[in-house]
Amino acid sequence: MDIAIPLFDGITALDAIGPYEVLSRLPGARVRFVAVEPGPKRTDKHLALVADEPLSAVTHPEIIMVPGGFGTRALMTPNPLLDWIRTAHETSQWTTSVCTGSLLLGAAGLLRGLEATTHWTVMDELRALGATPTSRRVVEQGKIVTAAGVSSGIDMALMLAARIAGDEMAQTIQLGIEYDPQPPFDAGSPEKAPRAIVEGLRERTRARMRTVPAGT
Repeated sequence: MDIAIPLFDGITALDAIGPYEVLSRLPGARVRFVAVEPGPKRTDKHLALVADEPLSAVTHPEIIMVPGGFGTRALMTPNPLLDWIRTAHETSQWTTSVCTGSLLLGAAGLLRGLEATTHWTVMDELRALGATPTSRRVVEQGKIVTAAGVSSGIDMALMLAARIAGDEMAQTIQLGIEYDPQPPFDAGSPEKAPRAIVEGLRERTRARMRTVPAGT
């Protein structure tokens, strides 16, 4: 079972690594990190993740898992990654995304008329791509599954593991990675976090987006 995770500069590491840690434990799974050009791809915090293969090496993955990050902004206009997502989706069993990875699914034309989720700061951009945004943490629409911000990719991958290999296997994976969240604060969503923190982060995100070059 080929699981393809496309990488690009400006990726958010946990968007890719969270689902990887879950899905790689499925029986028969082969996770393949791919990119337009193979090699290291830097997160916005300078960590490097390595794409071992070009997109052309994995044309028919059973699972597509598109991560997000500030680097998605440069990929919103026609480019080889969007072409690959669109074509690979035609034969995939599951097409999934984490965080702003759903914007790439939308830019590839896959979310028109569907409910979908993304990071809470870019819901309007998701709507502009033809989707119906929802704040649910994981949204399943046929074979397309979108997850909200960053850490929600772990939840999405566990749900997907259950769909593929059954609840017992998914629970075994969850126990194996000891995924038992007990955060010290109840501030993980804009509905729960203090208003000043929500607005401060929203403005910093908008400011950061203004400094990221758009696609050409």
